[in-house]
Amino acid sequence: MSYYEMLRAYVGKETLILPGAAVIIKKGDKVLLQKRVEGEWGLPGGLMEIGESFEETAQREVKEETGLLIELEHLHKYDTYSGKEYYVEAPNGDRYFAVTVLFYTSNFVGELSLEDEETLDLQFFSFLSLPEKVRPSHKRFLNLFYTNNRP
Repeated sequence: MSYYEMLRAYVGKETLILPGAAVIIKKGDKVLLQKRVEGEWGLPGGLMEIGESFEETAQREVKEETGLLIELEHLHKYDTYSGKEYYVEAPNGDRYFAVTVLFYTSNFVGELSLEDEETLDLQFFSFLSLPEKVRPSHKRFLNLFYTNNRP
């Protein structure tokens, strides 16, 4: 059982603050997006487990969701996002404010894998031709990243 599941079992439907990480994985001029079971595309990432750093959370989530391995020294912190615009109400009624550290990298090893139950598809997209249904917060992350001319 994950930390989130344990916490949710304890507090029920109360609104939570949940720390997590997301990663912009670049391959040339394209970015990797994950299509999740809810039908939205987004960046690989997820919630922190007890004892993890944000970097370790990012590394673990990328491995679980994509099959790719990113060494910690190749994860570059971009920014931290929190506040009212990062309030989430999940389809099951769970409510939380996300605190997300966004990382980026173009250094990874391995092959894309769809073995994770959260992942329906993995594809690299040009920033100028992203799919229509991108998770709003992740679209915001990508817009900020690409309009600020990050490497």
